[in-house]
Amino acid sequence: MQEINFKDITALGSKVNEDFGAWGAEVEVTQQLINDFADLTGDHQWIHVDPVAAADGPFGTTIAHGYLTLALTNQFLPQIMRVDGASMGINYGANKVRFPQPVTVGARVRASAILTAAEDIGAGVQAVVTITVEIEGQAKPACVVESVSRFLR
Repeated sequence: MQEINFKDITALGSKVNEDFGAWGAEVEVTQQLINDFADLTGDHQWIHVDPVAAADGPFGTTIAHGYLTLALTNQFLPQIMRVDGASMGINYGANKVRFPQPVTVGARVRASAILTAAEDIGAGVQAVVTITVEIEGQAKPACVVESVSRFLR
């Protein structure tokens, strides 16, 4: 795991469209993690929480919720980049989210990031970071999201 450290929020502009070459720590997607997410969201669809039924389903096992995979990006991003000198960083939203490949139970995932935009907004800098969640041993990513964050002065 390697972290890119920005000395202050204005330094974000210096790395736009550069691949950080950094990865967040791998996370194993366990059935317990999937079940806990199902309990939090109320999404108990059998493809997520019923291993017996899922064994005969399209993926041969249970799969993580797409939004669970997206939620993991909040864990990965601070491992990949740090912005010093900001009074706070806040999630502002997402421009685009895709789930090209399901994450099967037991899979290991990690993420990389590319800062694709950094714009001064007066009170700070709004950054768009494209985060790609990779599944160990799979060609397609699990999730690609254009995450929008604000780093305030």
